[in-house]
Amino acid sequence: MNTFGPPKLVLVRGEGAHVWDEDGTEYVDLLGGIAVNALGHAHPALVTAVTEQMQTLGHVSNFFATGPQVRLAERLIGLCSPDSGRRDGRVFLANSGSEANEAALKATRRTGRTKLVSAADSFHGRTMGSLALTSKAAYREPFEPLPGDVTFVPYGDAAALAAAVDDETAAVVLEPLQGEAGVNVPPPGYLAEARRVTREHGALLWLDEVQTGIGRTGRWTAHDPSLEPDLVTFAKGLAGGYPIGACVGLGEAGHLLGPGNHGTTFGGNPVASAAALAVLDTIEAEDLRAHATAVGARLRDGLDHPHVAEVRGEGLLIGISLDAEVAPAAVAAAQDAGFIINATGPDRVRLAPPLVLTEADAESFLAAWPAILDVAYEAGS
Repeated sequence: MNTFGPPKLVLVRGEGAHVWDEDGTEYVDLLGGIAVNALGHAHPALVTAVTEQMQTLGHVSNFFATGPQVRLAERLIGLCSPDSGRRDGRVFLANSGSEANEAALKATRRTGRTKLVSAADSFHGRTMGSLALTSKAAYREPFEPLPGDVTFVPYGDAAALAAAVDDETAAVVLEPLQGEAGVNVPPPGYLAEARRVTREHGALLWLDEVQTGIGRTGRWTAHDPSLEPDLVTFAKGLAGGYPIGACVGLGEAGHLLGPGNHGTTFGGNPVASAAALAVLDTIEAEDLRAHATAVGARLRDGLDHPHVAEVRGEGLLIGISLDAEVAPAAVAAAQDAGFIINATGPDRVRLAPPLVLTEADAESFLAAWPAILDVAYEAGS
């Protein structure tokens, strides 16, 4: 239905952090399906897990439970728990980040309150509920009126957040880093202040880790689990390219939804759950969190250039602000040079490569970066 516009390329296969188009041209994938392909392309562990599970049990509906589903829920609760021990929690497994956020949104309604606080420059999804929490006017306006009573406050402004939350607020929803905005990083202490304010007013703290979670920032979650949020949502990298989403309710928030309150046909199916478990196991076995930290730091350090106004991010989620509105031209120039990157705005570039990106691939991009910018600025002049 032309919702995405003309495709940039027709890709036919991938391996690691590399993909090939239908003409046989090879590219280093520095976008990773928008932070999805955590293990890159065709990782043996993921291929094996999906194949073996499909040969055993592919789909059973949610009238029944399966081993992978239960094990995944337990793992996710553990990832969201402080080191001192696993918190009480429950998990709703879905098919995408938007669906995970829809589940969280419905959970907030069960508090008896309807007021929500979100952040400017946020992105939480395209369904009507998740879109209501997303601030970008170009996404929202064609579909208004949207559900909910949502107040938007400047991201990172703790005073504005505190002023917006009151005793009628159901939840504050925040991304630990804002991905679609071009990787905005909040100031130190911002999420802790959000936790303090929500507790003071009896509101839920809901952290959207759809883009930032599962090792992307060099940690399982971009937030510190000692904050003890009430709701955490995951998707994207969780199953390495197999569709999945998860809404984790911790403490009392895990009990807000009950039988009949929500549902899904495909969510939590054993194949998606097995894929997610393989991703989690591989990230741990191959120490990919430490790898993402190290390679991400090298990329951020090496992106400095006279035309680069700012480099932001953590791990392998990196935002680059340019000093002119040539980001789309930079994406085109990078593609011509054999690299896939992404523009999140006229002057903003995002990198979200697979966690398996090699140091050699990172160095090859950094070597090509000055020429990519030269071509972009010449095209934009």
